[in-house]
Amino acid sequence: MRITKAVIPAAGFGTRFLPITKAQPKEMIPIVDTPVIQYVVEEAVESGITDILLIIGRGKRAVEEHFDRSFELENILAEKKMVAELASIQRITKMANIHFIWQKEMRGLGDAINHARYHIGNEPFAVLLGDTIARSSWKPVTRQLMDVAEKYNSSVVALEEVAPELIPRYGIMDGPLIEGNVLLARSFVEKPSIEDAPSNLAIASRYIFTPDIFKYLDRTKPGKNNEIQITDAMSLLIKDHKMYGVKFDGKRYDIGNKLDFIKTNVLFGLEHEDINDSLKNWILELAKQLKSPSHFPENNSYIYTSVNQ
Repeated sequence: MRITKAVIPAAGFGTRFLPITKAQPKEMIPIVDTPVIQYVVEEAVESGITDILLIIGRGKRAVEEHFDRSFELENILAEKKMVAELASIQRITKMANIHFIWQKEMRGLGDAINHARYHIGNEPFAVLLGDTIARSSWKPVTRQLMDVAEKYNSSVVALEEVAPELIPRYGIMDGPLIEGNVLLARSFVEKPSIEDAPSNLAIASRYIFTPDIFKYLDRTKPGKNNEIQITDAMSLLIKDHKMYGVKFDGKRYDIGNKLDFIKTNVLFGLEHEDINDSLKNWILELAKQLKSPSHFPENNSYIYTSVNQ
C-alpha cells in the first residue's frame, strides 16, 4: 500500500470569516505571510505526496493562481535582485503536481471527496482539510497516518483529545487502543452533543482512505444540514472493513474560527526572525496593560508605538 496522492477540499464559503471571505477564499487568508492552503500542501509534500487534487468552488480562483506561475512578478523580482523572494514564489509552483476540480454545489465534505474518485482511481489516498494546519516536530502528521495505513493496509483517521465543550464542533471516534497511539475504530458520530458523545476523540482534519470509501459514499444519505457527511460514510465502511485512528504527535491549528486564527498568527509570528523581537515586546507590553485595565489607553496608541520600536 503506497500512497502518493492527496485530496484537499477547499470549496467552503468560509461564512465565519465574512466579510473578507466574500471575495477572498478562506484558505488564502494568511498566517503571517503565507496562506493557510500553502501550509497544508507543504505538509502533504513533506509526507511524500507527489500528486495533489484541490477541490475548489466558486470564488476560489485565487487558490489556483497562487500555485500557478507569475512570470511578470518573477521578472520584476529578478530585475530587482530580490533573490530570496523570487525563490520563495518559484518553489510554490514546483512542490508537487497540483490539479483542480470544481465542487459546484456545497453538499458536505463527503461529497467533496467523492469528486476525487476518477482522479484517485483504485489507489489509496490522503485527505487534508484546507483550513487546518497540523505540525509535528519530528514527522509530518499526514506521514504518521500513512505509516499506520501502510502497516495495516487500511483506512486511518487522525485523532485529537478535545475538551468536553468542544465536542459538538467535531466528528468523534470511539474504539479500543490496540498499540501505542493506534486505536481500532468502533463508531463514528458527527458533531454529537456532549451527553451523546462516545468519547472525546475528535477527528482532526487528516485522513487516509483506501478506494473502498467511494463505494460507501455512494450509499451515504444526506445527514446534518442535508450534507453528505464523511463520518457517516466511515460508519458504513467499518461494518465491512477495519479502520484505525491515530492520536498523532503534534499540534493542530484550526483556522476555521477567528480566535484560533488570531492565536495562530501570533504563535507563527514569533517564529519569524524579522519580527519576533518586536512582536514579543508588544505582547509583553499589552499583557501589562491588560493587567491594569484602569490604565488601558482608550485610543490604543501605545500598540503602534511598541510594534514600531
